[in-house]
Amino acid sequence: FYSLSPFFQIITQTNFLQRHFIEHMGDRHHQDLNGAYYGPSIPPPRKVSHSHGRGGGGCCGCIGDCLGCCGCCILSVIFNILITIAILLAIAALIIWLIFRPNAIKFHVADAKLTQFTLGADNNLRYNLDLNFTIRNPNRRIGVYYDQIEVRGYYGDERFGSSNVAPFYQGHKNTTEVGSKLEGQGLVVLNGGDRKDLDEDLKSGIYRIDAKLRLRVRFKFGLIKSWRFKPKVRCDLKVPLGSSNVTSGFQFQRTKCDIDF
Repeated sequence: FYSLSPFFQIITQTNFLQRHFIEHMGDRHHQDLNGAYYGPSIPPPRKVSHSHGRGGGGCCGCIGDCLGCCGCCILSVIFNILITIAILLAIAALIIWLIFRPNAIKFHVADAKLTQFTLGADNNLRYNLDLNFTIRNPNRRIGVYYDQIEVRGYYGDERFGSSNVAPFYQGHKNTTEVGSKLEGQGLVVLNGGDRKDLDEDLKSGIYRIDAKLRLRVRFKFGLIKSWRFKPKVRCDLKVPLGSSNVTSGFQFQRTKCDIDF
């Protein structure tokens, strides 16, 4: 038994070393697994798209895409056509302007006579106003068709009467005189400010009346006639009452009107 003891000692030491090695490697492997892993990122899997119809990612991959693509093409064509038309119209307008060099028509109230302007307690206004206008066409190559002229009388913001002028044609570099008569009675409701102005006008005998013209005109360029325009004309007037014109010495002054096309 004693002769075999060295052999058992070697076996015992060998088993101890094996167990120690196995335990050491297990602990190290466990530490490696629990530690943070630093390494290159793993890219996500690539999505494989399956296109129908043509390959290469065109705008008409399917029927819906084809309809959308055709719609975009149609809208693009329409947009280009509209831009082209607008450019051509602008060029034509510029050429016409360079050829004819149009000047604005001028409106004046040459004379005004007010013989009655009385507002009753029932807000019924009785009025009698005569207006004479001069219309000047300063253009050498442009004639004007006045298809409609409506004269409206206003006191403050309230319209009290209107009348129409017969249509006519005005030639080149021509001055035309037209007359209009506003006469009658009607309901006129004035606000506080307009009522105050009317009281002041009654004392002075000079009435602040606005004459507004609503027009429908066409222009003639040689043999070409334009479409209808609807300019607005406004004339701010100070008109003396017939009897006050003699007593106060105030005379109506020729008044220029503003025109807005």
